[in-house]
Amino acid sequence: MSLHVRENNTADPAETLKLRRQELFASAMQWEPAEFIRAHAELFDSYFQQCFASSRVGPELGINRNPYAVIALGGYGRAEQCVFSDVDLLLLFEKSVPAEAEELVREYVYPLWDLGLEVGYAIRSLRECISMAREDLEILTSVLDARFLCGISSVYAAMTDQLRQRVLSRAPGRIMGSLVERNRGRHERYGDSTFLLEPNLKEGAGGLRDYHTIRWIGRIKYDLREFRDLEYHGALSSEEYENLCDALSFIWKIRNRLHYFTGRKCDQLYFNYQVRLAEEMGFAEKEGQLPVERLMSELHAKMGYVKQQLVLFLFELGFEKPSRRSLGFQRYPETPGIEISRGGLNFESSGRIIKSPVLLIRIFEVAARLRMPLTREAGRLVREFGYLVDDKFRENPEVRRALENILQIPSGPVNVLEQMLDTGFLVRLIPEFGSIVDRIQFDAYHLYPVDRHSLRTVYFIKSFGDNPPEGVDPLCIKIYNGLKRKHLLLLAALLHDIGKSRADGKHSDTGAKMAGAIMRRLGYGGKEARLVSSLVESHLLLVKTASRRDINDEETAIRVAREIGNVNVLKMMYLLTVADSMATGPKAWNDWTATLVRDFFLKILHILEKGELATTGAVRRVEKKKAYVRKALNLSGPETEELIGALSPRYLLYADAKDIVSHIELFTRLNGREFVWDITADEKSKTRTVVVCAKDRPGLFSKFAGVFTLNGIDILDAQIYTWKNGIALDIFTVTPPPDQIFEEERWQRAARDLEAALSGGLDLSQVLSDRQDKAARAGVDSRPNRVEIDNESSSFYTIVEVFAYDFPGLLYRITDALTRNGLDIWVAKISTKVDQVVDVFYVRDEQGGKADSPAREEQIREQVLSVLP
Repeated sequence: MSLHVRENNTADPAETLKLRRQELFASAMQWEPAEFIRAHAELFDSYFQQCFASSRVGPELGINRNPYAVIALGGYGRAEQCVFSDVDLLLLFEKSVPAEAEELVREYVYPLWDLGLEVGYAIRSLRECISMAREDLEILTSVLDARFLCGISSVYAAMTDQLRQRVLSRAPGRIMGSLVERNRGRHERYGDSTFLLEPNLKEGAGGLRDYHTIRWIGRIKYDLREFRDLEYHGALSSEEYENLCDALSFIWKIRNRLHYFTGRKCDQLYFNYQVRLAEEMGFAEKEGQLPVERLMSELHAKMGYVKQQLVLFLFELGFEKPSRRSLGFQRYPETPGIEISRGGLNFESSGRIIKSPVLLIRIFEVAARLRMPLTREAGRLVREFGYLVDDKFRENPEVRRALENILQIPSGPVNVLEQMLDTGFLVRLIPEFGSIVDRIQFDAYHLYPVDRHSLRTVYFIKSFGDNPPEGVDPLCIKIYNGLKRKHLLLLAALLHDIGKSRADGKHSDTGAKMAGAIMRRLGYGGKEARLVSSLVESHLLLVKTASRRDINDEETAIRVAREIGNVNVLKMMYLLTVADSMATGPKAWNDWTATLVRDFFLKILHILEKGELATTGAVRRVEKKKAYVRKALNLSGPETEELIGALSPRYLLYADAKDIVSHIELFTRLNGREFVWDITADEKSKTRTVVVCAKDRPGLFSKFAGVFTLNGIDILDAQIYTWKNGIALDIFTVTPPPDQIFEEERWQRAARDLEAALSGGLDLSQVLSDRQDKAARAGVDSRPNRVEIDNESSSFYTIVEVFAYDFPGLLYRITDALTRNGLDIWVAKISTKVDQVVDVFYVRDEQGGKADSPAREEQIREQVLSVLP
């Protein structure tokens, strides 16, 4: 499509530009993205040409004595002008820059600023331009994209000639190397957009800057005039060029709409724009995937292709080859049919593949061993001959051994599993994997598409063996190095989320069945298949139980120990839990979660190794604690026995003896006050433990929760103990206050607030209601709130699980509702997933029993749901 507008040389150029942009934007949906951005650039071309023709200042500059040219730079120079992209301009003079040049800028640029456009400009002489391009990479890349607009074309021609002769030809390797290094730094800053769920369309890996880098290096290396000339130079095949253009078109389409939504230049695709984008682009729900998930899946696939083409392009030019040192001692394939070509691995011939299809996986095994990537040609051949991967191929013991080696060989500079995924081989080998490729979970908790997340999980487990990430628990390293069947754990890691291809909401159960079938298809025996299947089925068991159940309750640990039943399986499950959480993102794995899961794992391990804890053992431990308390407090007589007798059995069983002593000392400080508390920092988990001693009363926990919320402190865990003398001893694990420099002042303020709340001087309901953001539910997930009630997992408590969306005062509302329903809270577990929370409460009714009748359960459910927005 083209835009036809009659020229009116007497009209104001800026007003004409404004009207023509409005017409273009009104018809934007009818344009192909590449045509749209070119047409948009042409509108600015026309504007500058009109300005040049009608300029009042131009004739005074003496263009014959000192010729000049008006030149487009950057994205405008490439004629890739998105809706609110900057307009970059260069006024280039053949000789020195005259003083009147600034007046020319006022004519050209000021009207655009008045229209609210972002315009950058530079005024330089030819000598200055070349000198600055030699010294500054940013200036060089902008000039590499330069395009003549108007003025004297010979000035532009002189600039391009001198740029080639005096800059590019003198040190092409150094310049291209600098571009590659800048590219790496950019990827580190903005992240891999092919993984991230809020990708940066321009600066992230797989974004438009990767395409720009290919263009710039192509200009330097091959003196490109058109991007398609890369085909002529053999850097891209015709199919690769078309696929790359298709990927860029999709990214441009999204970028333009994003600019339009925000009314400004914006390249970060935030969650709150994604749903609207999916709707307006016509994506519909399909096979259980929401429209927004299908949009993001396609975007990740397109950006992944851009990233892949840049990596291959740089590799073939010699910029991404691993050093000889990183290749290790063995630098020869030693596999018939595979050779080293141009620093990468290739097949000797396509005929060798037909004669020996096992080479299709062997080449990846060699790549892992030599830490060397496949060449572009090898990748093409893997895709072309992928049809040879059939059931007979999968059952081949050589294939199975090669896959095990690929999984177990320590990670190097080349991500072999990623190459297997990008070439389509992994999906050929495990067809079920195709359903999770680029599959997105639109919940802001999982930062990566399911397929990439699975590969990252494998990576983290392997890293425990040879290159553990910073801060990883040494326990993980010790356990991994002691495992005998590592390949089964790694297979479970690869397949642990395979069930997410089905939209049944039970991906662990579904995945277990799928994993068992995959294992049998690959020729594994029943015992191995059952182990991998059980790991897939239970890969969330440890983290869910640790974060949603009372792990101080021995009943919880015993139940999970019985379910797992084997020390070796427990160790594999722990490593899978850690790696899965680390691969999910920082919201899933932090110091607190790591400590919680580790402690729970050790409890279960102790039970499996030493046997279940007997009641007599518990009684013996309680008596030992009482003796320790008497000795530590140096107390004796009836008063001491009365005090110890006031401690509840549950408290004596679960509290550490040293803590009991400090709690009693805290109690002695109460002396008629509303409350007293102690606050200690735990550097390991980066949390705070707050022990509060107060006279028990209805709604006490909800008041604590409200005061913490009021002061920006989040509760992670709570143990509520009521002594027989009417004293409440509550132990909270919380996040530090927001500003830790003034932490002491914040705790003092919180103490004043709590004093006021307990005495009736502070209405928490009113204060928190005033602060609540009405947009609290404007998150990324539209799933409804729900309340689940469990009367099976605990012999003594009803467990209430609340799934809701976080906002200031949420915990206060829930606990207040439970209190008004006649329930006492004994344990609270708070798990936050970005904006979604899972709050779990162990409760008893007013008679100290479980709320286990159907009518009572429904009453609790309705009461809690009624206070949620």
